[in-house]
Amino acid sequence: MAADNKITLYDLQVSTGATISPFVWATKFAVAHKGFELDIVDGGFTGILERTGGKTERLPAIVDDGKWVLDSWGIVEYLDETYPDRPMLIPHESTAALTKALDAWFWATATGPWMRCFCADYRDVSFEHDKEYVTRTREVMLGKTLEKMQEGREDRLPAISAALEPLRMALREHKFLGGSEPNYADYRIMGSILWLASVAQTPALAADDPLRGWIENVRALFGGLGNHPGLFNIFGLEQREGDPDLFIRQAGTGGIFKRNTGPASTQAETQRINQNKD
Repeated sequence: MAADNKITLYDLQVSTGATISPFVWATKFAVAHKGFELDIVDGGFTGILERTGGKTERLPAIVDDGKWVLDSWGIVEYLDETYPDRPMLIPHESTAALTKALDAWFWATATGPWMRCFCADYRDVSFEHDKEYVTRTREVMLGKTLEKMQEGREDRLPAISAALEPLRMALREHKFLGGSEPNYADYRIMGSILWLASVAQTPALAADDPLRGWIENVRALFGGLGNHPGLFNIFGLEQREGDPDLFIRQAGTGGIFKRNTGPASTQAETQRINQNKD
């Protein structure tokens, strides 16, 4: 059992004091979800191996009453296996499968594209002693200088916002991805959104984005865990002429959201698709 109901977490921070890693953010929420207090070990990108006593060079990492646990998914599995009497992060095997699929989609659709839009800002907000490491490693990952990769982001941000419609559709009828209560799916996606808020000094989502309510609800959990003062405002993106719609204003009219209650409910669509029949 965690001593004094506390679990030590090794943080990955930038100069504002905010956590930058989406994986660490998700782990912070996971630990809090299980009802534990966080004992944070501060630090940036460099010196992780020394800070952890040689245990790891990648974060997150937690220490539970002397036991080291690495990797964000490994930590979730450990917490649920070790403390099944506390609220479950993955309440069913299906939740694990769906969370993995959702996470893969979100990384390809939003996290990766946002990274390419804010990579120079990412470097600039880092601690001074981390900037050389961030520049060198991210330029290898991205294949360009950070400034060149970030260039033209104003033309890319609207399309990223528009591509998030599946997430909006899910959350229009549910308070959380976990339903009436949050689970690890919420924290996993929120981790990437809070990563965005840790670096993005240019808005990436519209002020009236339907995701805003869910984002603010999750950030407010556990005493406002996601409301660190070092985070930037991600809302306020404005649609320009020629941009795609930042989100669909009349959503939920097809697929699983369509409700067939008889001919009257489908008559308008039938007339529309048959209008040139003759």
